[in-house]
Amino acid sequence: MFTTKRRINFYDCDPAGILFYGRIYDICHSTYEEMIQSFNLTLNYWNNDDFVVPIIHSEAKYYKPVKIGETITIEIKTSQLRNSSFELEYITKNETGEKCHVVKTVHVVIDKKSWKKIDMPEEVKAGLSKHLI
Repeated sequence: MFTTKRRINFYDCDPAGILFYGRIYDICHSTYEEMIQSFNLTLNYWNNDDFVVPIIHSEAKYYKPVKIGETITIEIKTSQLRNSSFELEYITKNETGEKCHVVKTVHVVIDKKSWKKIDMPEEVKAGLSKHLI
């Protein structure tokens, strides 16, 4: 499991001072980027000539509101790992450890030229496998 923390800013919130529902995806994607960075890949995951990794499905469940100024913990796990796709599960917790959100994203590795799925690079698969539940 990869874990990070994030403070909720004013611009993250709706007029009631609660995290705007769509912002959870920004927070989770930032955590995903941090996790990929932690793999210390030799290839450039985000900008290369060979492949892209779009999200093909996402879902979010909201359990507790998060307010301006709170710091949340985001845990990310690889919940499924296949040859050309993977699913990530993010769980956010508030400062008292209560679950606030569960977000899932499904990613597929696509050849940049043919736009067909391909096997993911082994070093990416190895990094994701370290966080497999």
